[in-house]
Amino acid sequence: MPLQNRVTPDARIVSESWRGDFMGNRGGRIHDPATKTLLKRKWASKRWISCVTKFKQRHRELMGNSYTELFFLDEVSALAAGHRPCFECRRKDANAFAKAWVQAYGRPKGSLADAMDKLLHEERTREAKLITAKELNLLPEGAMVKIGKLYFAKKDEYYLAWSGAGYNLSELPKGNVLLLTPPSIIEALKNGFKPHWHRSAN
Repeated sequence: MPLQNRVTPDARIVSESWRGDFMGNRGGRIHDPATKTLLKRKWASKRWISCVTKFKQRHRELMGNSYTELFFLDEVSALAAGHRPCFECRRKDANAFAKAWVQAYGRPKGSLADAMDKLLHEERTREAKLITAKELNLLPEGAMVKIGKLYFAKKDEYYLAWSGAGYNLSELPKGNVLLLTPPSIIEALKNGFKPHWHRSAN
């Protein structure tokens, strides 16, 4: 049975066989190394990040004695789940994200990473926002929503249906629309941050 370390766009951690393009963590270990199963807590700290799957020839034992490795289909999915780019393994992307964030909110007096993580954690722990059709049309590229049990990502003027295997062009079904991507990440997208998409989005 696959390990419970795949992350859906609504931030649930599930046991699935699909492989993603990005890895990440929630600030530390949230699993039991002996059984390689998740603990009840959903995060170890406010620092939720998304990482590359290969970096400086490092090799890791999944769900070992270090942090809990989590996997995302792509960065669009990671952002929807509230994970920002890592400043170590993805410095170029993290700097681009930080630049877009500063354009939206200004530069804080202290650590920018701490300021981003503080606001993001406040947003992640709220209920997903119900949005109107007008708000749906105004979302930036890279935003993700949920309708019923289905996930959709905005690409150009279209919405793509998400699955662990990739994206498919699809019409949005009728129903209440929940905005999954945290508001501050929406602002970063509006201010020029360009996330990495899974190849199926092309």
